[in-house]
Amino acid sequence: MRSTSASSAPGLQGDLLGDAPETGQPEGDSAPASTDFPAKPQHRGPDRRVAVLLPLPLREAYDYRVPEGMELVPGDFVEVPLGPRRVIGVVWGSGAGALESGRLKAVVRRFDVPPMTEVGRRFVEWVAAYTMTPPGFVLRMAVSVPSALEPPKPMLAYLRKPDAEPPPGFKMTDPRKRILALLEDGPPRTPAELAEEAGCGVTVVRGLAEAGLLEPVMLQPTRLGRPDWRRPGPSLSPDQRAAADDLRKRVASGSYSTVLLDGVTGSGKTEVYYEAISAALEQGKQALVLLPEIALSAQWLDRFARRFGAPPAEWHSELTGAQRRDTWRAVSKGEVPVVVGARSALFLPYPDLGVIIVDEEHDSAYKQEEGAIYHARDMAVARAHLGGLPIALVSATPSLETKVNADSHRYARIELPARHGGAVLPDVELVDLRRDRPPARHWLAPSLRQALTDTLAGGEQAMLFLNRRGYAPLTLCRACGHRMQCPNCTAWLVEHRLARKLQCHHCGLQQPLPHACPECGEEGTMAACGPGVERIAEEVAELFPEARAAIMASDTLHGPRAIQEMVESIGRHELDIIIGTQVMAKGHHFPMLTLVGVVDADLGLNGGDLRAAERTYQLLHQVAGRAGRGERPGRVMLQTFMPEHPVMQALAAGDRDGFYQLEAEMRLEAGMPPFGRLAALIVSGEDPTLVERVAMALGRAAPRSETVHVLGPAPAPLALLRGRHRRRLLLKAPRSTQVQPLIAEWLDKVEIPPAIRVQIDVDPYSFL
Repeated sequence: MRSTSASSAPGLQGDLLGDAPETGQPEGDSAPASTDFPAKPQHRGPDRRVAVLLPLPLREAYDYRVPEGMELVPGDFVEVPLGPRRVIGVVWGSGAGALESGRLKAVVRRFDVPPMTEVGRRFVEWVAAYTMTPPGFVLRMAVSVPSALEPPKPMLAYLRKPDAEPPPGFKMTDPRKRILALLEDGPPRTPAELAEEAGCGVTVVRGLAEAGLLEPVMLQPTRLGRPDWRRPGPSLSPDQRAAADDLRKRVASGSYSTVLLDGVTGSGKTEVYYEAISAALEQGKQALVLLPEIALSAQWLDRFARRFGAPPAEWHSELTGAQRRDTWRAVSKGEVPVVVGARSALFLPYPDLGVIIVDEEHDSAYKQEEGAIYHARDMAVARAHLGGLPIALVSATPSLETKVNADSHRYARIELPARHGGAVLPDVELVDLRRDRPPARHWLAPSLRQALTDTLAGGEQAMLFLNRRGYAPLTLCRACGHRMQCPNCTAWLVEHRLARKLQCHHCGLQQPLPHACPECGEEGTMAACGPGVERIAEEVAELFPEARAAIMASDTLHGPRAIQEMVESIGRHELDIIIGTQVMAKGHHFPMLTLVGVVDADLGLNGGDLRAAERTYQLLHQVAGRAGRGERPGRVMLQTFMPEHPVMQALAAGDRDGFYQLEAEMRLEAGMPPFGRLAALIVSGEDPTLVERVAMALGRAAPRSETVHVLGPAPAPLALLRGRHRRRLLLKAPRSTQVQPLIAEWLDKVEIPPAIRVQIDVDPYSFL
């Protein structure tokens, strides 16, 4: 496979080297092939063959014969035989295997969709080599909706038949009259659309058609309206205008650059990068906006539609299969100018991408932890470099990696130091829980209770933040001490009292709340320990029975529609107190929200994670940024047992750069990212003895030198996850080290049994 050095894509932590390790080959008569990128159909006399990469965990493309009358070019989507079945693949270049042409199986058909671009194919190879994932496995992310390769089926719609009269005895009911009125002078409509707007069932529509009053027509599915870059945007401040002009120039240049858009919360970063999108649309190019959470899309989509007159295409896990199919196909044909989505939107088949925006670029949700393990922010930088286009990384609290790249001028930086419209940043107070203690079995300190009282009395809104779902994180027996633990994971079961269940937040296991202790059999002894958002809501109801309160968490709001309804309700001031998790921590704008109380500011500092302090600072800074975004000043109260901690001191002093400087010094001294390289091997399997044996063998074979060190094997913090036992090894090396070849050589020394899985995590973000 062809690869490109990461040194040509500034900002990534290391160099891209080599191919993924061998993972096997498909059944049937196929042969490994070379993968160049000729521009014309493959004509090689009577021996016409192409290399086809399949979306399976395969290291190489394989040769297939091109039947007479079929012309193929690299990037074409094809159907090929694989053993007894047929699979989808992508023509990756000309075939060059050793197998005789007569033994090759033939390509079955070519799909009538635009070919995957050369940049798209190079990107698949790039991600595969950097993450040490089989290229076919990465291709599966790019061909995630196989049904999109088929032409869309026409939709049945109806017109009103001119001058048609109802047959004798046909009663014209009110719903029938409404449907005919809707079609009086309008375009054809589908039965579902007519029924919804007329407030009746589709059987009413069918009845009118059977009576000869409607004429059936077949329509091709149509896309939503196209965003209009000519529409004027809002008035920008001088700082915003300068930032917007800078981004527009980068887009107009049509060349690669990475820029950090670094602005305080409420500074109007979104409106600024909308100008970059506008510039791309003006050139007839596509734009991609990555968001870390579906929850952020509700207000974002409304703002986008107001700015450009039409919504963008969405791409995330909550879409239906039909929506994903239509969007994938429309993106590939260039019919979708703007896509907003989660990390997987990076792998859509863009024919002419003009700009990439990574909003909240610091967010850990950009790291894919399963399957192909990659960081979408870093891969987006690589995609921009391969495609020769600008990318903007946007954040009020940049990741340390991005900040160091900007400080060293590997990235450009655009700053927005002030909130838009005259709003000021909120005051941040530390509530020392060692002195300002909540009452027994309660969680809100007296000072925070008083602040809530004052806020409600002033007709304003308050937010209580606790990044812990459910009612309580642990349930134990007061008689024997038994703790309710997940049988599949090294994790306690979380009590969700509203749903009357215990749940594991790692594997999804659920079971009813026990009436008696499963260990000792005592009844009435099971006690909830610690608070979740449901327990905080219970305390709020006790303290402020007249206040309108609601919980905002991922398990109480299912999907973007529910989140949007909640956000709109808060915006209309139909709620006084919002209790929630990180779903509400960033991206939302509530003008009447003036108080933010963080119930447990220390929560993220536990566990010894490399990025614990950085993540905690970023999350709490984002939470604090929800306060005082309108005309009224904001106030933030952080409840902590460690007010002297550098994170708390930096938040209270508003000293972001001071915190980053201290964090950078500590990482530099330890040789940790972004000043060093890390790569993890996670060994897992159902047999703990076999897992331990393989992990120990890998430990003995590990590469070691004066500069390269391997830690472990050691049990992972989640030593049991979804029924699989887990051990971790961590390779630590200088920043200049190319870790991929080291790992490939390391793995070649150890035989891995089929029952054992070894995952490679280059640049790990989480250490669970």
